[in-house]
Amino acid sequence: MRNPCGSDARLLVVNADDLGLSAGVNRGIFEAHERGIVTSASLMVRWAGLGEAVGYAKKTSALGVGLHLDFSEWAVADGEWRRLYAVVDVTDSAAVEREARRQLAVFCEAMGRGPTHLDSHQHVHRDSAVWPVVLKMARELGVALRHEGRVNYCGDFYGQDELGYAYHEGISAENLVRAITALPAGVNEIACHPGYAEAGLATMYRGERAMEVAALCDARVREAVEESGVRLVTFAGVGKS
Repeated sequence: MRNPCGSDARLLVVNADDLGLSAGVNRGIFEAHERGIVTSASLMVRWAGLGEAVGYAKKTSALGVGLHLDFSEWAVADGEWRRLYAVVDVTDSAAVEREARRQLAVFCEAMGRGPTHLDSHQHVHRDSAVWPVVLKMARELGVALRHEGRVNYCGDFYGQDELGYAYHEGISAENLVRAITALPAGVNEIACHPGYAEAGLATMYRGERAMEVAALCDARVREAVEESGVRLVTFAGVGKS
């Protein structure tokens, strides 16, 4: 992807996944946008927080909003990964495309416009039968797709390891500062999951969300952005080829 600010400029989209999942997750994302460095969010269209999220996004033009395609979720239990739910058989490309386009239609109807970018819950779009479908959709829309390669993706800001064990050092303000200062030239994305976990929030990533809010709103993080010469942007400004 061409760097609109010159070859040496460092642009950063700080994207909050799971917008629309619940009222508590929404509240954390709103706070991390208003008080912190979040510039963008990925909207889930199947969950109870959709209406509130859309209402906020429509009156908050500075927050870019893309589509967080939701096909399934997995969690670790007793040391094993188990599926919490499946919206569609992700080995069936035709079924995946029908569901992806259904979710896109819901997004467009709710938001009154298309998404600024595409990604997916738990990166399921990287699965072999899903990737071609979502890549085609992104190209039709002319928007960025996470992991496509045109945007440098940084997933270092996360509070659990690959087995689901707590790794709270990963969501400290100090680690976020390190990630920001190490960004390469070009367009970059740091993914995050700010929020507040209500009692009924069915996900393995719970308490870490509030810790992310605190880090994203930490004054040291904002200072690191400014001192590093990093420019905060949304995908709306850089997503097209």
